[in-house]
Amino acid sequence: MPKLWNDTISAHRQAVRDATLDTTATLVAKHGLASVKMSQIAEQTGVGRATLYKYFPDVQSILVAWHQRQIAAHLDHLAKVRDQADGADAGLRAVLEAYALISRQHHGTELAALLHRGPHVARAHQHLKAMIGNLLSASAKSGSVRDDIAPDELANYCLHALGAASSLPSRAAVRRLVEVTLAGLRPPR
Repeated sequence: MPKLWNDTISAHRQAVRDATLDTTATLVAKHGLASVKMSQIAEQTGVGRATLYKYFPDVQSILVAWHQRQIAAHLDHLAKVRDQADGADAGLRAVLEAYALISRQHHGTELAALLHRGPHVARAHQHLKAMIGNLLSASAKSGSVRDDIAPDELANYCLHALGAASSLPSRAAVRRLVEVTLAGLRPPR
C-alpha cells in the first residue's frame, strides 16, 4: 500500500478513536456512568456499532483509554512546565504548583474511583515521582532542599501533601499549600 494511503487510514483511525473518547467522556459527565451504552456512543460519534466494537469491547475500556490520554497530557504538561523553568528550584516549584492545580480540578467522583485503579495510574505515578525526585536531587545539590531524606521519600511527601489540593476552594489556597509543602523540603536549621 502507498504511504499516503497508510497515513490516511492511520489518521482516520486516530480520529475515530479520539472522537469516541471525547464523546464517551461527555456522555458520562452528562448522564452518569451507569446510563451510558455503546449504542449511544456509536450514534453520537457517528460510527456504526460494529466499528465501535472493533476499537473497544465496552464503555469501561473506552473510559480507561480516555483516562490514559488525559494522564499522558498531564505528564506532558508537567514536563513542559519543568523544562520552561529556570533551574531545578524554579522547576520544582512550578511542577508542584502545576500538579496541585491539576489535582484541584479532579476530585472524587464515581468515575475517578473507577479510573484510578488501573495499572496506567501506577505507571504515571511512578513517572511523576521520578520527575519530582530528580528535581529534588538537583535542588538538594544546591542546598535549597534537605538532603537528609531520600529524594523518593520527599517526592512521596510532596505528592501526598499536594493531594489535599482536590478539596481546596481557590487557586490562592493551592498556592499556599504549595508553599507549605516547599517549606517542609527546606534543610533543617
